[in-house]
Amino acid sequence: MIRIVASIAILASAGAGLFAQPGQSPVPPPGQNRATVQGPGQVQNPALVQNQAPVPSAVLTPAQAAAAQSAAEQKELIDGLTDAGQSAVDIIRFLEAFLKKHQDAAQRKDLDNVLARAAIETRDDRRTVLYGQRALLTAPDDVLLLDRVARSLLALAGSEPAASDAAASDSTASEKLRRENAAASLRYSTAFATRIAQEPPPEGKDAARKQDDRERALARALVYQARAKTMLGDNAVADPLAAKAFATYPSEEAARVWSEALVQLDRAEESLARLADAFAIPDPHASDADRAADRKRLGEQYRKLHGSEQGLGDAILAAYDRTAALLEERRARLLALEPNAAETEALRFTLTGLDGKKLTLASLKGSVVILDFWATWCQPCRIQHPLYEQVKQRFKDRSDVVFLAIDADEDHTLVAPFLDEIKWTRAAVYFDDGLQRLMQVTSIPTTIMFDKQGHVASRMTGFLPDKFVDQLSERIKSALAE
Repeated sequence: MIRIVASIAILASAGAGLFAQPGQSPVPPPGQNRATVQGPGQVQNPALVQNQAPVPSAVLTPAQAAAAQSAAEQKELIDGLTDAGQSAVDIIRFLEAFLKKHQDAAQRKDLDNVLARAAIETRDDRRTVLYGQRALLTAPDDVLLLDRVARSLLALAGSEPAASDAAASDSTASEKLRRENAAASLRYSTAFATRIAQEPPPEGKDAARKQDDRERALARALVYQARAKTMLGDNAVADPLAAKAFATYPSEEAARVWSEALVQLDRAEESLARLADAFAIPDPHASDADRAADRKRLGEQYRKLHGSEQGLGDAILAAYDRTAALLEERRARLLALEPNAAETEALRFTLTGLDGKKLTLASLKGSVVILDFWATWCQPCRIQHPLYEQVKQRFKDRSDVVFLAIDADEDHTLVAPFLDEIKWTRAAVYFDDGLQRLMQVTSIPTTIMFDKQGHVASRMTGFLPDKFVDQLSERIKSALAE
């Protein structure tokens, strides 16, 4: 589900500031204290603010009257969004009525964006196109809007009857609208693909998942382009676009769209093979209805080519083997980006050091290993660090005691400058590379110790400043004695 609550809260907060007058506190977003700060140490009772009699407009200057009208409009907006809550349907109902009443609303562009996201959540293609296209005028690189607007335009184009099926008086207008929607979808899906291609290759933590998401999004953009080209009659271009989509991210939809493009080129046997791929490929995003429709089309096309369904089962099995091999090859490629993605044991992890070098934790078996999970934004970690240094000094002559600082920052570029600024050593600093998730470290600082056999011997969440050095030292000595 696409959440729009955050967008609304930001909108309300930002909008309140737009209409605040000098000496007044902006109206806070829903759920926050509405008391008005008048000056240092002074808070005006909100009830008094709400119950104050309005100043007659006759004595207001034009600027003051406009400000008062804007403030009333803003209050109406915030109250309406608060009442709508998290319901996308109610948000749409309220905002459409609000914009009909306030056609020149100061936040019109922001409201179009909120409406577009609410329409996406309710799967309303007409409103997604209407408000999405407006929002893209001010946010042309919004990948969510590019994605969903392109798809909804194709849905609208597909709902328009083809010229041969429409009544004679409506056929020309209907076909024109159908082609306009397809052409618009092509523009947005091309921009969508371009935006994805501009993103740098993912690396570090969750690189495999991020690359998987990236390739799936790019394949969707290519599928949209192929479908649009088919609707526009440019089948020779639709074929390679669909083929590229399937190669980028093998899926039921990509195989089906590729099959449809091949049918238009009278390449029946190839189309049949791609339709068999669509039916057989393991795809968690394909619905039962998609599978049923693929099976029906597959049977129809096979009977048309071969006179019966004899041999169809063998074709489906061949498609399953073919697509399973493709998916396994892709899985291996993604795992190469993030070797830890499939690991379930901590000591089989490979960590990336601050200098880019790799460390396989299995190579430390036979030593007591202490992992210090920390981050640049963690204030308690800064207090704990000198205590760690005291423990390290106590065991500096033991080659079988290894201390590793495991950084949990999402942005790895922050770490080296932080270490230099605060004058901490760069030695033995590694990125967690998914180890934090595997070890279920939900708060930092956290200290985890492995014994010489590679078993977890100690886990300390947080620390007591006056006891930490002795506690950790005693646990290390205990692990060494085993």
